[in-house]
Amino acid sequence: MKLAVYGKGGIGKSTTSCNISIALAKRGKKVLQIGCDPKHDSTFTLTGFLIPTIIDTLSAKDYHYEDIWPEDVIYGGYGGVDCVEAGGPPAGAGCGGYVVGETVKLLKELNAFFEYDIILFDVLGDVVCGGFAAPLNYADYCIIVTDNGFDALFAANRIAASVREKARTHPLRLAGLIGNRTSKRDLIDKYVFACPMPVLEVLPLIEEIRISRVKGKTLFEMSSILAHPLENNQDSAKQNLMHQHQDNFFTKNKIDNNANPENMYENDYICNFYLNIADQLLTEPEGVIPRELSDKELFTLLSDFYLKV
Repeated sequence: MKLAVYGKGGIGKSTTSCNISIALAKRGKKVLQIGCDPKHDSTFTLTGFLIPTIIDTLSAKDYHYEDIWPEDVIYGGYGGVDCVEAGGPPAGAGCGGYVVGETVKLLKELNAFFEYDIILFDVLGDVVCGGFAAPLNYADYCIIVTDNGFDALFAANRIAASVREKARTHPLRLAGLIGNRTSKRDLIDKYVFACPMPVLEVLPLIEEIRISRVKGKTLFEMSSILAHPLENNQDSAKQNLMHQHQDNFFTKNKIDNNANPENMYENDYICNFYLNIADQLLTEPEGVIPRELSDKELFTLLSDFYLKV
């Protein structure tokens, strides 16, 4: 199964993607997460550092695919999730779609693309061109991350339009929306009533979700550290590697990297949301081909809601 995660920039796609990847791995699946962003930070909370990109590796090898080995581009992450960062072209030049294509091509050359039960593409920002939509060419399902706000739902509607367009020529379906860090869902419900699609889950407005990102850990790892501190400290090889890359980041940003035991049960509670999403995906749902709203319809729908509040 191949999944493509989309959503408005800054909405929490990478945090959501990493936790879903672990949830799927906990269900016994072999998972590969591919970051599709020039920032190459999609898998940061899985590996604990910014891994080299496929484009940088190809460039260093003068694009000789035969000189590249799986261990050059595939890095092990927390929970047994393997990680790849596609990277991107220089700012203002090139196309993100080309980079995704080169990434898939290399993984196929390495006989790795079909070795996984689940491949999850974590894709940057909104869909504004065919390049950003390239991961949909390889996906069985699209997942849209949103919140209960105007801008995120406007982006979600554009992504839904892209799914509908790609579904004309590919066996692609929209698995559903995920509401991320929101205390309400009334606007989400209003949108999906007008543009029918499943809502996989709505994650509560809990600060630990954001904090996990800057700590360079998934919520599953934070929960595990709090529950079994001695056991996790004994895993020194991985911890030392991760801490080596994290120390400067935490010092620079003045972030307290010490676990807070009071948050253990809260982390477990949130992890169950991601496990629920994983369980829904593993049923291979029928999904939908969405019928997006026109810009005018969407503005009217969302504006009327805000004006009545």
